[in-house]
Amino acid sequence: MFIIANAGPFALYRWEALFKDWKLFGDAFLYTILLAIGSLIVAMLLGIFFGSLSAMQNKFLNVISRIYVEFFQNTPLLIQFIVVYYGFPLISPMLTFSTTTIAIICVGLYHGAYISEVVRSGIGAVPKGQFEAAYSQGFSYGKTMRYVVLPQAWRIMLPPLTNQIVNLIKNTSTVAIISGADVMFTANSWSSINLNYIPAFTVAGLLYFILCFPLANLARKLEENNKKAYTR
Repeated sequence: MFIIANAGPFALYRWEALFKDWKLFGDAFLYTILLAIGSLIVAMLLGIFFGSLSAMQNKFLNVISRIYVEFFQNTPLLIQFIVVYYGFPLISPMLTFSTTTIAIICVGLYHGAYISEVVRSGIGAVPKGQFEAAYSQGFSYGKTMRYVVLPQAWRIMLPPLTNQIVNLIKNTSTVAIISGADVMFTANSWSSINLNYIPAFTVAGLLYFILCFPLANLARKLEENNKKAYTR
């Protein structure tokens, strides 16, 4: 016990040093939540828009949606950060954005592509008769999606959407590459200054766990409820 308390990566003094700077990690935690909320709003808007486009019987719109989805799904998020942060200002000074804005845009665009696929699958699971019934009542495509299809597809989409939110929260950590003051960057910078790595990254992991674990559990429960509903 004496050895554990006074030496090694788990030494008590290392943890005491970290807890003295708890406000630093608290601010980083709140910043991470802010990034996640902003990115989620962007991702949901893009996901619903492009998911709806891909479900339309229009090849041109389908191609536009596929280009967006394939590009962002098949390029690393870190590279997207680097291109926007370092590359865009070289094109024009007008394209220089704050770290927070870049993080929200990049993470939002990236996960919007995945949410688009969730939306497309959810819409595809709604019986075609629902579309035909809505059209026969004089509904436009937009009103059909808004009032008839999406409310039914929502139940199907909710479990995978929740999983996407979990992934989105974890991927906000990529903002550390452009020095965003999130949990990951704070853990990395604090541990480098104090040469105290284990406590910093342990706390960082716990903070992400606090955000993600309840959502992951919710996704599992929603999926189980859906299975029970469809097997009755």
